[in-house]
Amino acid sequence: MLCTLAFLTCIAPGAQILAAVALSHGDALRIGRKIWQNECNGTIAGLTSWNEGENFASLGIGHFIWYPKNQRGPFEESFPKLVSFIASRGAKLPALLLRIDETPCPWNSRAEFLHAQHTPAMNQLRQFLANTVDFQTEFLIARLQNALPKMLAEAAPSDRANVQQQFERLANTREGCFALADYVNFKGEGVLHTERYQGQGWGLLQVLESMHGIEPATAVNEFSRSAKTVLERRVQNAPPQRHESRWLSGWIQRVNSYSRG
Repeated sequence: MLCTLAFLTCIAPGAQILAAVALSHGDALRIGRKIWQNECNGTIAGLTSWNEGENFASLGIGHFIWYPKNQRGPFEESFPKLVSFIASRGAKLPALLLRIDETPCPWNSRAEFLHAQHTPAMNQLRQFLANTVDFQTEFLIARLQNALPKMLAEAAPSDRANVQQQFERLANTREGCFALADYVNFKGEGVLHTERYQGQGWGLLQVLESMHGIEPATAVNEFSRSAKTVLERRVQNAPPQRHESRWLSGWIQRVNSYSRG
């Protein structure tokens, strides 16, 4: 088995459910590089992005979100958590990131961000991100490891056994592990109520809830189909002013790639 998932499960009321994702170093790096390809076309320039229509910078191989001062949105801010994680691994931070827990993104708009593309601060940030791909991959895997307990706590009691079963089906293959890690980075765990339109989420939890197969061999294909349905529903439910239909074809292409390995 190329990727294993170990559980310590206790069903007593109020008990904690722990999960650990165990990947070889090589498999973890392959996942990180594929996510870098999906988010940034595998380029160093793509490590510092700000998408049109968004109010935040998207940084690193996972396009982790960093909000400017006085800006917030429905999506979880993940870049400060990434930087804190990298710092805990002993990496030297550029001056821009030394007080990440207190300092918002220094560029207040996409226009400012694009104008600063070749400044020393941006160049240092981009080089830091290029030098820490391994640590960013560790962060992504850690997020996946922590996802299952969060999803089981959020799911309806009647759905929890199926959510866990579907997670395990995927974790039993290399392709399934990548699909889990990529999607949870791409669209989140699906547990935040702010990350919902018209009461319906689009994260990993919602994808797993719509799966009902039992064979590991068919898990990735079913996951791709379920993710496609969930993302189409998101676009249908999105506020019209966000124009999310412009991104849908790329999203569908991304989740279809899971079933192609």
